[in-house]
Amino acid sequence: MLTKGTVRGIISNLVIVEVDGPVAQNEIAYIDLAGNRLMAEVIKVVGNTANLQVFESTRGLTIGAGVEFQGHMLEVVLGPGLLEKNLDGLENDLDKMEGIFLRRGEYTFPLEEEKLWHFVPLAKVGDKVTAGTWLGEVDENFQPHKIMVPFVMQSEYKIKSIIEEGDYNVFKTIAVVEDNEGKETEINMIQRWPVKVPIKQFAEKPRPHKLLETGVRAIDTFNPIVEGGTGFIPGAFGTGKTVLQHAIAKQAEADIVIMAACGERANEVVEIFTDFPKLEDPHTGRKLMERTIIVANTSNMPVAAREASVYTAMTIGEYYRSMGLKVLLMADSTSRWAQALREMSNRLEELPGPDGFPMDLSATISNFYGRAGHVKLNNGAEGSITFIGTVSPAGGNLKEPVTENTKKVARCFYALEQDRADKKRYPAINPIESYSKYFEYPEFESYISENISDNWTEKVSELKTRMIRGKEISEQINILGDDGVPVEYHVTFWKSEFIDFVILQQDSFDDVDAVTPLERQKDMLDLVTEICRTDFEFDNFNEVAEFFKELINLGRQMNYSEAGSERFNNYYTQFSELVSKKSDSQLIESQSYI
Repeated sequence: MLTKGTVRGIISNLVIVEVDGPVAQNEIAYIDLAGNRLMAEVIKVVGNTANLQVFESTRGLTIGAGVEFQGHMLEVVLGPGLLEKNLDGLENDLDKMEGIFLRRGEYTFPLEEEKLWHFVPLAKVGDKVTAGTWLGEVDENFQPHKIMVPFVMQSEYKIKSIIEEGDYNVFKTIAVVEDNEGKETEINMIQRWPVKVPIKQFAEKPRPHKLLETGVRAIDTFNPIVEGGTGFIPGAFGTGKTVLQHAIAKQAEADIVIMAACGERANEVVEIFTDFPKLEDPHTGRKLMERTIIVANTSNMPVAAREASVYTAMTIGEYYRSMGLKVLLMADSTSRWAQALREMSNRLEELPGPDGFPMDLSATISNFYGRAGHVKLNNGAEGSITFIGTVSPAGGNLKEPVTENTKKVARCFYALEQDRADKKRYPAINPIESYSKYFEYPEFESYISENISDNWTEKVSELKTRMIRGKEISEQINILGDDGVPVEYHVTFWKSEFIDFVILQQDSFDDVDAVTPLERQKDMLDLVTEICRTDFEFDNFNEVAEFFKELINLGRQMNYSEAGSERFNNYYTQFSELVSKKSDSQLIESQSYI
């Protein structure tokens, strides 16, 4: 029998309820408001009183309203048909809702109930199965969507019957399994799972090491992220977070892309809705939206739903990872999620931490980021969730609690700098502040050595050092003037500028420069390193500036040209001749370049 309750207090979307029976932490309840059922979640239980955070506006709610507890946590529906969907934080299908504004108490089913899916069985009668075992497969937008034994079934089962190949809807029973006691369970294509509980139906979770190719040189070359890795992008307003996220989502080597718009301004969420369906997938030539799921929750929605959206997105990602797929999850922005945690913590009158955030903010962020990763499934297949979140620190302050706590757990840090954005040096990733801790992994070093180059990390480290030295000299030149430092200092500074313009800066609106294959990045790294190691002869600082400006221009024109094309070869010839005028070195011609 379901527990009932009565509303005894209301503080915005925090509702205090007196209950007549047992309730559990994170249990879902519905509050009756003039015939509308408002979904809420238990966040604190004290005696016979439960504190609920309501996922809807509580305007008009009064003391004495009835509450009915459901006996389960916040769950998502998992099954074929999620791809190409626009969902809210509670997994309602936004496209099924009518009108311009969302109505309170309106909940929609996220899957297509009548659509037929072509089911191909992968298991047979008599097979022993456990939670997460693949029973069959349907084609979902050209992705192999596995139909699995529901994750909630914890025992070992034997398949008693399985349906033959054919077209069925999601409610059709596709298999019947029985446990050791002979109890039968029917399985269809749908299953449910609580969003705040990680899906752990895998054999092991090794340390990720395989490079995730994004086509963005400032990431792949300087601060690489791996399949199953974690990273975050802090940056002030106008530094290019959204464009960078779109570039990564479009170009990264991932099977499934999930965009979680968590508490963003409505105009930015609308931009995602309008832009993503237009983007072409460079890997398939079809629309990127075919393998994308958008979980949207704007800043004017209740804060409780804002918190739910990131967990909903992560749970859907874990579901697809259990099929052996590579998932890329982008959350924009985790700062808004943390602000939602702060707001509810303050309403509960809990002891505040730095800047009023909850004391357990660090643990909450750590547990969430820990759900990403690379896994080996029980059948030997491998899947991964690569999680990249953006952080919107107030005033661009990277010392605030959300950024600081995220830095402790995320392995990649891509600091977007206002100064670089103002100078139009995009992507505005600060090459000195940013880092990738995957360089420290022996497994990653081995992967790079075997698949790319033996001296890749050594050259990247050298260029980073030159960037630091270039910044130091730039500050000295600003103070002492051009005549106040030796010509050698100008050469060092301009070599750092050459690295910046040719490798770090990239034009996301140019067809060629927007995405750089890894092989070409390797050649560019070799070329730029060779230039930096070359000794040039100059008489004064004006010669230095003129020479490197021309060199940078040729380097950028090469970036805009297809490798190996006649146009590219002409620029490369001019580049080589220019270098030979000021040095005795001859550039090595890369096979893939020329």
